[in-house]
Amino acid sequence: MTFSLELLDEYKISYQLGWNRHFRKFDSSTQKIIYKKIHQLESPIVGRHLCHGLEHFVEDVGGYRIVYLSDEIARVRTIIFVGDHKQYEKWYKS
Repeated sequence: MTFSLELLDEYKISYQLGWNRHFRKFDSSTQKIIYKKIHQLESPIVGRHLCHGLEHFVEDVGGYRIVYLSDEIARVRTIIFVGDHKQYEKWYKS
């Protein structure tokens, strides 16, 4: 039996409660763009750390930010925040 390495390298996506506080207020075209980027997080792309030493990663999508945690052992990426740049700044400082 042969397994595809691509399938073994994929991540599952989960969502932390409250991740969509700002996301649900965006128009549908913006939501589609963000969902497309979230779907890309299933592949083994290398993320940018929010800050050196923190476990959070951040992805830029135009003027929007996706913040997530990545569990390399369980192969799960958990979306914890999605918002525009101003909302991200407020979230980051809190």
